[in-house]
Amino acid sequence: MIAILDKEPTTYEGQFGKFTIDKSDRVGVIIYRGGLILAALSFAIAANLIVSQGESALPLVTPLFALFSLGLGISLLTIHIYMVALHRVLQAFWAIGSISAIAIGLQANEPLVLYVYNHPLTLFGIGFTFAALTGIYFKEAFCFNRLETKVLTPVVPFLLLGHISGLLPFGMEQVLLAIWTIGFTIFAGRKMVQEIDPDIGDKSVFDYLEQQKVSS
Repeated sequence: MIAILDKEPTTYEGQFGKFTIDKSDRVGVIIYRGGLILAALSFAIAANLIVSQGESALPLVTPLFALFSLGLGISLLTIHIYMVALHRVLQAFWAIGSISAIAIGLQANEPLVLYVYNHPLTLFGIGFTFAALTGIYFKEAFCFNRLETKVLTPVVPFLLLGHISGLLPFGMEQVLLAIWTIGFTIFAGRKMVQEIDPDIGDKSVFDYLEQQKVSS
């Protein structure tokens, strides 16, 4: 990690000219990936607790969801997305989902995950958190052609919408949750060993888009 941060600034030829990646860029990527690891680990631990311990583990899932949401928020703050509007939409989704989770948690008389499971329509609020996460999956699938994120991009909305509609049997929900947990863990793990600089993208594109916005 220290070697990465001590690496000299590197200049690349971008689509709209040369650009340089420096220490601050690389620190941002490390923070982005750290947020993903926090979110993925919290999600995996929560899913495994539910499967292995059942309802007795549900009170533990609420703080784990808070850690998951925190990690996701950190990643959304530091992710590199060319389209600023899309970046802001994903951040807004996360904010809506987080506020909804807090509101539900304050008024529910049972653990958060149990209340949401028993009241599927609450996913129209808290589900925005997972919509933001799906946005990250889509971005990673598009930019890096990752198999696991190609799978997760449709799996997450299919599971949530299937639960809201009541059309998915319990067994299928468990299968999809397992796919989600495994895929998310693989994704976060692979991000930790990926080269840093490609995650920053072509900074000349960011500069060009910023200039276009100023000139308009």
